[in-house]
Amino acid sequence: MKKIYHLATCSTNQRILKEIKPGKSVVLQDIKTEPITAAQLDEMKKLAGTYLALFSKVALKYRSMGLHEMELTEKDYRKLILDEYTFLKRPVIIVDDQIFVGNSKKVVEEARKAIK
Repeated sequence: MKKIYHLATCSTNQRILKEIKPGKSVVLQDIKTEPITAAQLDEMKKLAGTYLALFSKVALKYRSMGLHEMELTEKDYRKLILDEYTFLKRPVIIVDDQIFVGNSKKVVEEARKAIK
Protein backbone atom coordinates (compact mmCIF):
# COMPACT_ATOMS: atom_id res chain seq x y z
CA MET A 1 0.00 0.00 0.00
CA LYS A 2 1.16 3.50 -0.84
CA LYS A 3 -0.67 6.33 0.89
CA ILE A 4 -0.04 9.96 1.70
CA TYR A 5 -1.88 11.76 4.49
CA HIS A 6 -1.57 15.47 3.78
CA LEU A 7 -3.24 18.85 4.10
CA ALA A 8 -4.23 20.21 0.68
CA THR A 9 -4.29 23.81 1.92
CA CYS A 10 -0.70 23.65 3.25
CA SER A 11 1.84 25.14 0.84
CA THR A 12 4.61 22.92 2.25
CA ASN A 13 2.53 19.79 1.63
CA GLN A 14 1.72 21.02 -1.91
CA ARG A 15 5.44 21.53 -2.62
CA ILE A 16 6.31 18.08 -1.28
CA LEU A 17 3.64 16.40 -3.40
CA LYS A 18 5.11 18.11 -6.48
CA GLU A 19 8.59 16.89 -5.50
CA ILE A 20 7.50 13.33 -4.84
CA LYS A 21 5.21 13.13 -7.89
CA PRO A 22 3.02 10.33 -6.56
CA GLY A 23 1.58 8.21 -9.33
CA LYS A 24 -1.88 6.75 -9.67
CA SER A 25 -0.91 3.87 -7.38
CA VAL A 26 -0.60 6.27 -4.42
CA VAL A 27 -3.75 7.07 -2.43
CA LEU A 28 -3.93 10.69 -1.26
CA GLN A 29 -6.00 11.58 1.79
CA ASP A 30 -6.58 15.24 2.66
CA ILE A 31 -6.91 15.05 6.43
CA LYS A 32 -9.02 18.20 6.59
CA THR A 33 -11.78 16.96 4.28
CA GLU A 34 -11.39 13.27 5.14
CA PRO A 35 -10.31 13.03 8.81
CA ILE A 36 -8.08 10.16 9.82
CA THR A 37 -9.75 7.34 11.69
CA ALA A 38 -8.60 5.78 14.93
CA ALA A 39 -7.65 2.63 13.00
CA GLN A 40 -5.54 4.65 10.53
CA LEU A 41 -3.80 6.49 13.35
CA ASP A 42 -3.12 3.24 15.21
CA GLU A 43 -1.60 1.77 12.03
CA MET A 44 0.63 4.85 11.67
CA LYS A 45 1.69 4.47 15.31
CA LYS A 46 2.55 0.81 14.75
CA LEU A 47 4.93 1.85 11.95
CA ALA A 48 6.28 5.01 13.63
CA GLY A 49 6.68 3.52 17.10
CA THR A 50 4.92 6.24 19.12
CA TYR A 51 2.10 8.74 18.81
CA LEU A 52 4.62 11.41 19.79
CA ALA A 53 6.52 10.70 16.54
CA LEU A 54 3.32 11.63 14.67
CA PHE A 55 2.52 14.69 16.79
CA SER A 56 3.30 18.22 15.62
CA LYS A 57 4.46 20.50 18.40
CA VAL A 58 4.69 23.39 15.93
CA ALA A 59 0.92 23.44 15.38
CA LEU A 60 -0.46 26.84 16.39
CA LYS A 61 -2.93 25.23 18.78
CA TYR A 62 -0.14 23.49 20.70
CA ARG A 63 0.85 26.71 22.43
CA SER A 64 -2.57 28.38 22.40
CA MET A 65 -4.07 25.42 24.27
CA GLY A 66 -1.22 25.52 26.79
CA LEU A 67 -0.09 22.02 25.85
CA HIS A 68 3.56 23.08 25.95
CA GLU A 69 3.18 23.49 29.72
CA MET A 70 1.73 20.01 30.29
CA GLU A 71 3.25 16.57 30.49
CA LEU A 72 1.39 14.65 27.82
CA THR A 73 1.11 10.87 27.58
CA GLU A 74 0.86 8.68 24.49
CA LYS A 75 -2.88 8.46 25.18
CA ASP A 76 -3.05 12.29 25.17
CA TYR A 77 -1.16 12.54 21.87
CA ARG A 78 -3.51 9.99 20.27
CA LYS A 79 -6.63 11.83 21.44
CA LEU A 80 -5.31 15.23 20.37
CA ILE A 81 -4.42 14.00 16.88
CA LEU A 82 -7.84 12.41 16.45
CA ASP A 83 -9.62 15.52 17.78
CA GLU A 84 -7.68 18.08 15.76
CA TYR A 85 -6.10 17.32 12.38
CA THR A 86 -3.51 20.10 12.77
CA PHE A 87 -1.70 18.03 15.41
CA LEU A 88 -0.70 15.36 12.86
CA LYS A 89 2.84 16.01 11.65
CA ARG A 90 2.52 16.25 7.89
CA PRO A 91 2.79 14.72 5.48
CA VAL A 92 2.65 11.12 6.60
CA ILE A 93 3.74 8.85 3.77
CA ILE A 94 3.27 5.11 3.99
CA VAL A 95 4.95 2.80 1.50
CA ASP A 96 4.18 -0.81 2.33
CA ASP A 97 5.72 -1.29 5.80
CA GLN A 98 7.71 1.97 5.82
CA ILE A 99 6.53 5.29 7.21
CA PHE A 100 7.91 8.75 6.55
CA VAL A 101 6.68 11.51 8.85
CA GLY A 102 7.20 15.22 8.43
CA ASN A 103 8.69 17.59 5.92
CA SER A 104 12.44 17.54 6.52
CA LYS A 105 14.53 17.30 3.35
CA LYS A 106 15.93 13.94 4.41
CA VAL A 107 12.50 12.41 5.12
CA VAL A 108 11.04 13.75 1.86
CA GLU A 109 13.97 12.41 -0.16
CA GLU A 110 13.73 8.96 1.45
CA ALA A 111 9.97 8.91 0.79
CA ARG A 112 10.48 9.96 -2.84
CA LYS A 113 12.90 7.08 -3.39
CA ALA A 114 10.58 4.57 -1.67
CA ILE A 115 7.52 5.62 -3.68
CA LYS A 116 9.20 5.09 -7.07
